[in-house]
This record gives sequence, structure tokens and C-alpha cells, in this order.
Amino acid sequence: MKIPIIFFVASLTIGIVAAAEPAKTAVRNVDVKSADGTILKGSFFAAAKPGASVLLFHQSNRTRKSWEDTARQLAAVGINVLTIDTDPKTRKQWWPGGLDAAFEYLISQPGVKRDVIGIGGAGVIGVENSVETARRHSDQVKSLVLLSGETSRDGLQFLRQASQLPELFVFSDDDEYPPIQQAMGLLYVTASSPSRKLVHYSASKDAPWKWYEPFDIGKVPATGGHGTDLFKGHPELPGIIVDWFVTTLIKTPGHAPADTLASASTINEIQTPGGVAKVTQQLIEARKTDPQAQLFPEVTVDIIASGHLREGDAKTAIEIFKLNLLAYPDSADAHYNLADAYLKDGEKDLARQYAEKALALLDSHAAPLSSWSDTEERRGEIRRSAQETLKKLSEPQG
Repeated sequence: MKIPIIFFVASLTIGIVAAAEPAKTAVRNVDVKSADGTILKGSFFAAAKPGASVLLFHQSNRTRKSWEDTARQLAAVGINVLTIDTDPKTRKQWWPGGLDAAFEYLISQPGVKRDVIGIGGAGVIGVENSVETARRHSDQVKSLVLLSGETSRDGLQFLRQASQLPELFVFSDDDEYPPIQQAMGLLYVTASSPSRKLVHYSASKDAPWKWYEPFDIGKVPATGGHGTDLFKGHPELPGIIVDWFVTTLIKTPGHAPADTLASASTINEIQTPGGVAKVTQQLIEARKTDPQAQLFPEVTVDIIASGHLREGDAKTAIEIFKLNLLAYPDSADAHYNLADAYLKDGEKDLARQYAEKALALLDSHAAPLSSWSDTEERRGEIRRSAQETLKKLSEPQG
């Protein structure tokens, strides 16, 4: 059984994409002209083949160069990147038209898939630019990464409504611009996507307030806790971001695995009387508009159902395992769990049916064992367990 995801993440390294060799990435400096005539300076990092792309906005006390290493890594794994310099002093004259200009420039480049775009931003201005760009181009934006910032009321409303948009939120307690910590928490709890993720670098206490981020740049000493400054003290973070965009733009465009914390309300619903039926209907409705929609992680619901089974409540466990199988129909693990529950409830024919299906899925190798694990060790354990179930069913009763 897998342990549920921890809320405060100090280091996230699972599935990180290896850093690329920066020298091999083709980069060119570009000028992006907004509707009012303002020229925004940018850098375009071209991937070796056509595909998804990412637009990155920096924080007010840095430039687009702060994203350079991450952009090179993204380009090396097949994702085009445009980084843009957005001077906060001239922001009033080019905003929001400059956001549209940057977006249009990116999607006009050869090899860029116009409808598979990721957006990333750091700091108050970078995050607001990112959320606003995603809001204005919601049909094409398939992923968001937000570091150490906040957004407008319209932006919060967009996050609330974008129920299937994958979003990665990152902040640190030692950010020198409090209350960024609370602002990022607000963004996370406002967003409704069950596939949103939170990376929270914890410290013994929050940094003291000294001044506002967008004004009087240099007045507040940098501590390494704000936006892209986090990369130096947390060298795994660029890899986390790259891995996130690979998952949500290449492997499963517009989708990421459901997260336990992000789907807390749904998980709580499952554990209330009548909740399984309600969530089942919610899943059916969600699948009508998005066939790949997921409302909860497979393993979390597995944990809940297994608890009922251990306590001798096989019927409730069956009800929950059936919901899990509806959500994850290709999971051999989910089929075996249901077989085990039916066996304990005395439903032999159904136990045999689902145990045999689990073995058939394992033999076919058409899909991973489950959404959370596909190791040889885990596959072997499920195979032995399913075979043991069938052996018990074939034994003479006396």
C-alpha cells in the first residue's frame, strides 16, 4: 500500500527528467511588439522537433535570464520555450496586450503546436501575467506553473472555474516578500482542479515583511526564497517543473494524475453515507466533457476501501472498489482489489471473474499495473495474490 502524499514537500524527486546539455539548444533573441507599439525582449529556445511549447514570465526583480537553465532543459526534452522580459515600470502601457502579443508570437513559430501550450510565472507580476494569459487563451493552455506570487480577482475566478487544468504551485516560507506564502495558499485552495500540485518548502518561520515586491527593486535583500531564486537553494526544482510540463504537455496533454490534497472534498464525500453514489455520478458527468477526467487518486481510494475490508465491512469495500475500477478500468490492481473483496464477501463467481481479469491485464502488458505503481515487485505481488484467490476458489468446500 502506498503512503498518501504529504502536504508540505521539502523535496520532490520522483520521475524528474534528467537535465539536458544546454549547449545543444538553439536559442535566438527576439523582439515582440505589443499592440501599443511597446517592444518586449524575449528569447526563443527551439526544440529539435515539432511539439508543445511553454511561455515563461519572470518576477519583477529579475529578468528572463532567470528562467534560462529551465528553458534549456525544456527545449532538450522536446518543448519549445519563449521567455519574455516584462519591465514592471512600463507595465501599464503594454498590459495586457503584451501578454497576447507574446502568446501569439510563440504559437506562430514553426513547429509549435498551437493548442498545447504551458504557461509559467514567478513573483507577483509573473504569476499574474501567467494566470491572465491562461485565462485569455484557455482553449490552448494545457498547463500552469506558478511560483511565489498572487493574482487578480478575475484570475482567482479563472482558477476556480478551470476544473481540469493541471496546475503546479510552488512557494517557500522564507520568501522575502510576505505574505506571498498566504497568497500562494489562497491560489491553491481556490483552484478546483483535482490534478493541482503543491510544492511547499517549509522553514521554521516566515520571513519578516519589509517592503512590496513590485516596487523599489533592491530595497529588500534577496534570501533565495522567492520565485526563480529558489532554483539555487533547491536544485531539484527545475527538474520538477520540467517533469510537470513533460507530463501535462507531452505524455498526457492537459492532464496530470489526481492528487490526494487537491481532491480532498471528493475523498471526504466518498467516506460519507451515500457519498460513493454521488461521486460515481460526478465522475460520469465529468467524463462526458473530458473522457480522461479523474476526480481522485486511485491509491487513496484503495486505502479507504482496504480499511473497510480489514474491519470486516466487505460490502462497503466492494462499493468503493467498484468506484475505483470505474475511474481506473485498465488497472490490474483495481481488478484484483475487487476480486479480493468479493471473495471475502462470499461472492465466488464475481471474485473469480475479477481475479482472472487482473491476471489477463498483467499478461497483456497493455497498461501499467496501476496508476501509481508498475514495478516488477508490485506486479509480482498482485500476480501471486490473484493466483492465490483463484486457488482458494478452486478448493473443495467442506
